[in-house]
Amino acid sequence: MDRGWLKPFDSALKASGRYPLTSTGISVFQVNMGRLCNQSCRHCHVDAGPGRAESMPVDIMEACLGVLEARRYPTLDITGGAPEMNPGYRALVSGACALGVRVKTRTNLTILLEKGFDDDLPGFFAAHRVEVIASLPYYLASTADAQRGTGSFAASVEAIRRLNKEGYGMEGSGLELNLVYNPGGAFLPPSQKAIEADFRRELTRRHGLSFSRLFTITNMPVGRFLDFLKSSGNLMRYMERLQAAYNAGAADNVMCRQTLSVGWDGSLYDCDFNQMIKEKCDHGAPSHIRDFDGPALEKRRIVTGPHCYGCTAGAGSSCTGTVA
Repeated sequence: MDRGWLKPFDSALKASGRYPLTSTGISVFQVNMGRLCNQSCRHCHVDAGPGRAESMPVDIMEACLGVLEARRYPTLDITGGAPEMNPGYRALVSGACALGVRVKTRTNLTILLEKGFDDDLPGFFAAHRVEVIASLPYYLASTADAQRGTGSFAASVEAIRRLNKEGYGMEGSGLELNLVYNPGGAFLPPSQKAIEADFRRELTRRHGLSFSRLFTITNMPVGRFLDFLKSSGNLMRYMERLQAAYNAGAADNVMCRQTLSVGWDGSLYDCDFNQMIKEKCDHGAPSHIRDFDGPALEKRRIVTGPHCYGCTAGAGSSCTGTVA
């Protein structure tokens, strides 16, 4: 990324008295199981798709479970690609649950209807009390399909229906189904509260669907979305927009301060976005799970870059929505 016209992110931190950005501890242990996916969404920062071969091996999964057992981190957040496509996915979920860890899984929804995955995944989620976090670009088919491919919205609706049948998103069930919204272009997301109300009204009225909460996430200038920004001539304009919207309050609560991200090969990162641009944990902290050092990682200095403006713009952005 051309940084000549952009004020370094650390300069914004210094100007607002937030430099250096450091971890406040690890409450979320996030594991990326690989880049294999049944979809190739145009906004995907992971650059995932059906042709990707990267997949977390069993020994790295076992190392992850060993860290969870030793350090007692309360939450495992599983992501991908489509993490369900990793052959060891269910063993990782079951192993973490056996340790008493709260498990979150991220899904694109359409994988739940694919052959080989369409039998009992919703039931498996429910049996393990897994929090399901599902990407859904919009509540209208035309908009959603434009971002994820023809027919994806109908498949997503059917997947949510199956999750609802298991109790997900239903009041009193205790089974959380949270939806994720990304803007369709080079602009910031709207008010999370307002668009959640829109999604709830329209999905209920049009399809009889229920969900728990909706998270808005700013499109990050990495991966496939960065390619889109460059090809459309929007990169400079978008980065300037993010920089102008920098919010010191959001910087206080960025997810990297409480999260550690593990790549499919066991490499350690401050967040999933750093993982995609191959910026490993640094400043003296170990960068691979085989060298895991809890105390050092729990107080590490965060590796920052221009993409960090995405997490600190406006109300902020994280894997669980706004932060300010």
